[in-house]
Amino acid sequence: MAGRRVLITGAGSYVGSSLAARLEREPWVDAVFAVDTRPPKLTLERTEVIDADIRSPVLARVLPQVRCDTVVHNQIVRQPGPNMSPRKMHEINVIGTLQLLTACEKAETVRAIVIRGSAGIYGAEPGAPQFFKEEASRLYPPRTRFQRDVAEIENYFDAFARRRPAVVCTMLRYQPAIGPSVETQFTRYLSLPVVPTYLGFDPRLQFVHEDDAVAALVAAVRKPVRGAVNVAGPGTIGLTRLLRLVGKPSMPLPGPLFAAVTDQLARLGLVTFSEDFRRLLRYGRAVDITRLRRDLGFEPRYSTEAAVREFAATREGMSLLPPLRRVLEAVS
Repeated sequence: MAGRRVLITGAGSYVGSSLAARLEREPWVDAVFAVDTRPPKLTLERTEVIDADIRSPVLARVLPQVRCDTVVHNQIVRQPGPNMSPRKMHEINVIGTLQLLTACEKAETVRAIVIRGSAGIYGAEPGAPQFFKEEASRLYPPRTRFQRDVAEIENYFDAFARRRPAVVCTMLRYQPAIGPSVETQFTRYLSLPVVPTYLGFDPRLQFVHEDDAVAALVAAVRKPVRGAVNVAGPGTIGLTRLLRLVGKPSMPLPGPLFAAVTDQLARLGLVTFSEDFRRLLRYGRAVDITRLRRDLGFEPRYSTEAAVREFAATREGMSLLPPLRRVLEAVS
């Protein structure tokens, strides 16, 4: 499809803003529309910014007006926080997705939908395969609210794809992003002066560098494929080695004390340890990226370890206060 017209939800996030900036520079893109209630984090030159909440029916009016052929659904919330309760997170994820699909049903020009989903759908399990392939999303039952949200979102898009076979739906299942600009549960966790870990566990982890996270979306917009595609940097890294690379001392804690310490960190507004994040820190997760390379034609620039090393180089000396010692005193 030449002369593309792309609409991006969640354009106020770092990834959404960066995607809009990248697409502006592509000669095969005619127009970019950025939808969010937050302003873009970057200065955009030829993107039309639309102030709209995807939970409202306003998108059903917007999509036919802008006549976009590609929709990038980037507004899936991955973690609760001070301004994001679990209930609001669920509403944005599920109600927002339903409103977006309703709008796409009414927009005759839409030919492709690219979803920035989550590898969290696989969960984090003690007996998991070494690398999850895309067909393994139902290998384990959903154990957290976010997993249930992601499964529900994927079910909605699967049903939409069956109803509208002319529309190509690409579900990108992202591992956690890391880099100098993004702020996630993991980057805040790694910014603590002393990092709590589960005693007796050294999980295998996998990341996608923030630049590759955006570039994979660009590749999917340019060449959408049907179905799910895992997105991550090649390789994995153990949590112990990761902490050594970023120069952070760890504090191994037994399960009950780990919960008490991390709950206190959340109350202090430092790091929110969602149920998914706790399980990831205990059991880890890795995904197979064969389809990313073969079908999407995308090769990540950064391996998991290279992404961690760049994060370490750019964040050197940065930490969140107060020190963990004060947190331990508060829960003792």
